[in-house]
Amino acid sequence: MNNLAERFLSETDKKRIESAVAATEKRTTGEIVCMIVSSSYHYPMADVLGATAFALPLALLATHFLGGWLWIGTQNMWLFLGLFALFFILLRWVLRRCPPLKHLFISRREIDEEVEEAAVTGFFRKGLYRTRDANGVLLFISVFEHKVWLLADKGIHEKVPSEEWNQLVGRVTRGIRNGQGADAICKAIQEIGDLLNAHFPFKPGDTDELSNLIIEGERDS
Repeated sequence: MNNLAERFLSETDKKRIESAVAATEKRTTGEIVCMIVSSSYHYPMADVLGATAFALPLALLATHFLGGWLWIGTQNMWLFLGLFALFFILLRWVLRRCPPLKHLFISRREIDEEVEEAAVTGFFRKGLYRTRDANGVLLFISVFEHKVWLLADKGIHEKVPSEEWNQLVGRVTRGIRNGQGADAICKAIQEIGDLLNAHFPFKPGDTDELSNLIIEGERDS
């Protein structure tokens, strides 16, 4: 899944987003960072559950055809265990490289928790909490989970209602789902800029404190 973030946007799309952030930040002292990650977590249990779910019936079926009825004699038992181990290893490898298949073995609750944790971690790891006016905004997109998360520093939370952010996240999510990810992201950046400009208008001497676009591979935790 390491390449999901790189494949999510073309080089042209990346430049469009960076330009959108740069243009927006000329209208406000707020700092906007668009962070795209391949996945928020590697979900090791999904590999185990998925591989087991597929390997067990395949091993039973293969044992029946190769060794006769499964529970007649100890040889069939060892044949079953060997086939199960072989199928398990193979299918675990497949699941690690097939995100749509792996996705079937991860609960929505686990996805929400991991994406939120990764977004919060990214917010602090990239220094958005250290902006001069506490007005940093992180637009976090986790490609594998198909999730968008938006975090704003306390200076913004005091002025912009959460409903505004939720509606914006919904629009970005729909845009990505419809195959218009770059357009949706650029539009969201402009809308974030409008909200920031209303409360944190640009001041002479303001500088760009953070990266505009960050793209990362799979996270380990």
